[in-house]
This record gives sequence, structure tokens and C-alpha cells, in this order.
Amino acid sequence: MTSELPSTFCVFILTHGRPDNVITLRALERSGYTGRLYLVVDDEDLTVDLYRENFGADRVIVFDKKAEADASDEGNNFDERRTILMARNACFRIAEALGVTHFVELDDDYYFFGYRTDAGAKTISNIDAAFAMLLRFYESTSVTSIALSQGGDHIGGFSGLKLKRKCMNSFLCSTERPFRFVGAMNEDVNTYTTLGSRGALFLTFTGMQLDQKDTQSQGGGITEMYQRFGTYCKAFTSVMMMPSAVRVAMMGSKRPRLHHSVAWRQAVPCMISESHRKPSPDEARYVVTCELNQDGVDYLGPAIAQIEGTWDAKALPGQVGLFGGGR
Repeated sequence: MTSELPSTFCVFILTHGRPDNVITLRALERSGYTGRLYLVVDDEDLTVDLYRENFGADRVIVFDKKAEADASDEGNNFDERRTILMARNACFRIAEALGVTHFVELDDDYYFFGYRTDAGAKTISNIDAAFAMLLRFYESTSVTSIALSQGGDHIGGFSGLKLKRKCMNSFLCSTERPFRFVGAMNEDVNTYTTLGSRGALFLTFTGMQLDQKDTQSQGGGITEMYQRFGTYCKAFTSVMMMPSAVRVAMMGSKRPRLHHSVAWRQAVPCMISESHRKPSPDEARYVVTCELNQDGVDYLGPAIAQIEGTWDAKALPGQVGLFGGGR
């Protein structure tokens, strides 16, 4: 099994206002990442020059945020662009310009990458091999995007379920399977529910896990937007995008807050057991019936002959109508 990543693969770290605190980059380095890596920054970020100074101009990609916002479905009229939506959508165009066919989108505040088993989480020491494995799985399926699990997915212990039908926070994508994120807030949930309802498949691989800083615990990023509008607008954006399958509920016990809740039976097409599959024409069967009575006529013999393909209608013309015209 090769651990070498193709030259057409890269990692995008989506970041804003944190040139001195890109935690994800340090976590990747601790896990041995050696592949191509770029920091995606918008042109409205006042710290762009610091990013270039800290990480090198060749690794900092700056995109036109207003243009990307105009092309995106933000789901509101707030005229508020302090959100990751535009960067997520820009990555597909950026990847094509770089000659990249497959990429992983990561936020800038992950402090841990690990494997997850029944024994808990263990730090990944060769994340190149882990990404290569994930990439091989992605290529062997028609899935739209795959995410790494988050610590919250394993509350109560590892369930043993390898795949979950959702996709949040991190995204393995391909320029050959493009899609658009929607909604200025909760863009990941909005996207996997709306596109999922149309047949697109989004998955979380629970065998790999990332952990990030608590929501709104750091300055920069999209913290200011969530502080301005609160989790009320965040959760209800997903309800507005997918009202048939998403509702809001209280999450947490000490400090409960509104959070989205997805009714999966209403959200996406469900798998049907193979036993209910409609047969193909080659598998079709036909039935021949006959009457048994005491009039002395052999009805059973012609029926068997018809099934075997040896029926001779001319030999017994009086029985042609009984068995389908001498088939």
C-alpha cells in the first residue's frame, strides 16, 4: 500500500485574520504532512501581507471575495461577508488554476488529527498515508465529498460505524465532481442536506478524527459573524434551505443553545433492500396453467410440452387456445 500522495493533490487551509495563529498547519506538520499546501485568504482580509510574510507568497492564495459572494447563494440579505462560504466555493476554481484535481478543505483551528478506534483516538504520525488511503476510497466510489469525523461524533464512545451520511467542517473534493456550497451560515449542513436530497452522496469517515478549538473561542475567522447574529440565524438558515427535513432543537445541558436537527428519512434517498429490486427482462418468468378433470383429455402433457418448448400446435389443433396459441 503506497503512502505517496499524487502531485495533483493538495490541502487548502481556509483562514481569515489569523496570520500568527494557523493552528491547523502546525497540527499537520506534527502528523508528518509533506504534500502541497496552500492558505486560502480573501482580498478583504487586512492581514494578507502578514500571511505572505509568515508563510511565503507562493503558498498564500488570495481570491476576490465580493465576486465569489455575488456568485453564491448566501441565503440572506445581510450583506455580511465575514463567512467561510466564499472561500469554500473559491477552492474549486483555485484548484483548477493550480493543476490540482483532488483537495482537502480544512479550517485553520484544528489542533489534532488522529485515527479513531474502540480504544479511543491516536495521533496520526503519517497523515500522507492517511490522505492517500482516503483518496483511494473516494476514487472507488461516486461520493461527492468525504469529511473526517469530529470529536463530537464519538460522544459515548466509538460506535464502530465506519461511515455516516453527513459531511461537516472538512471536505475531500475533486474538480471532476464540482458542487457549490450554499448559505452564509451553516454552509456545510445546508449543502449536504440540499444536494443530498437530490441524490448527491456526502459521507463522514469515522476512522479518522480531527479536533478543533471551541466555537467562537478565538478572534478572526467567522467568529465575529456568529457573535453578531447568534446561533439562531445559523440554525434557521438550514431550516430555510431544507424545511422538509431540518428543524431546530436545544443542544447542550449546562448552556443549551439552538442547533439544527436533521430528519434523515426525509432528507435524502434511502437504500432499499436488494430483495425488492425489480427483475430484469432476462429474469422474468411466465406461468402456464391447465385444468385437470375426468373427461379423458390430456391437458397436463401439452402444458409441460409448452414449457419445454416442444409443443406442436398442429398435432393437437383443438387445444391451441388453451395454451397460448401453440407457443
